[in-house]
Amino acid sequence: MRRHLFLRIVDALSTDSPYFQQRVDGTRRKGLSPLQKCTAAILMLVYGVTANAVDDYVRIGESTTIECLKNFVEGVISVFEDEYLRKPNSNDVRCLLQMAEGRGFPGMLGSIDCMHWQWKNCLKV
Repeated sequence: MRRHLFLRIVDALSTDSPYFQQRVDGTRRKGLSPLQKCTAAILMLVYGVTANAVDDYVRIGESTTIECLKNFVEGVISVFEDEYLRKPNSNDVRCLLQMAEGRGFPGMLGSIDCMHWQWKNCLKV
């Protein structure tokens, strides 16, 4: 994921959700930052690591990591569903088809079946 995209997600979540805002506890110590919470969630989603494996990299406990993941998914849906998590309209479909055609896949939209293409590095059985 590109840095600007990641920071856009972190900023949107920290603006929209109180869970992703950094707080100070009773001893005046800062809690987990929005970057730590989002990084933990994305590590689990992208790499499929377990919640306790995130602790080595982000320094968050297992139960907190699971909580971060749950809040991250709910936050992304609530913040971005109107713009990105919707069915494509006719303009979106036209743009997607043009991009696919420019990449050598004319008429391909939502299909991952490429078995009819000859791939240079594909194993032959």
